[in-house]
Amino acid sequence: MNNNCFSMETYMIFLQVALNGDRRHPAAPRTPEEIGNDAAATIQAGAHSLHVHAYDNAGKETLNAFECGAVIRAIRARCPGVPISLTTSETIISDPLRRLQTVQSWTEFPDFVTANQGEKGIIALCEWLISRGVGIEAGLLSPADARTFVDSPVRDRCHRILIEPCNPDPVAALRDAEEMGKSYRRLVLPFRRCIMDTMGRVGR
Repeated sequence: MNNNCFSMETYMIFLQVALNGDRRHPAAPRTPEEIGNDAAATIQAGAHSLHVHAYDNAGKETLNAFECGAVIRAIRARCPGVPISLTTSETIISDPLRRLQTVQSWTEFPDFVTANQGEKGIIALCEWLISRGVGIEAGLLSPADARTFVDSPVRDRCHRILIEPCNPDPVAALRDAEEMGKSYRRLVLPFRRCIMDTMGRVGR
């Protein structure tokens, strides 16, 4: 990536590991016990934070309160004090209202959620989670997402930005990341210390 994309004077290392996600792999943990074990091993290896997806008994991704709560408890039991980020991807529940209602049924909350800013209903979802004390990791999957986020009513209250170009062409992905970085630099925000380049991350 072009070194001018982000300011090097504020560079810091923050390692968040995605334990699983929307890509299938036999080694990716699915059950709360498996996720807790992998979380502990990951933190021992040097990670600072964990991103995770919950799964139901059929092995499908879910945002349901029971499964999400079980995953959060499993990680906190093995990794007390480690920040947990949970997905809210529309690939799990595509209807914005049903997704919001499902998240509103949560009884245990992660420290953060990833909230992809190009998705329908994402502002209402972010507003509700912020009101419950959950931090927002603003997911930017394309240059269009970055341009939208510049004018977002929740942008000043997000904890960090995730730049995650999804174009399968590596050259195009790098170009998209650089364009998103340009949009980021136009933001008058305290994000200079908490940007993340998440190209190649397992899940969203």
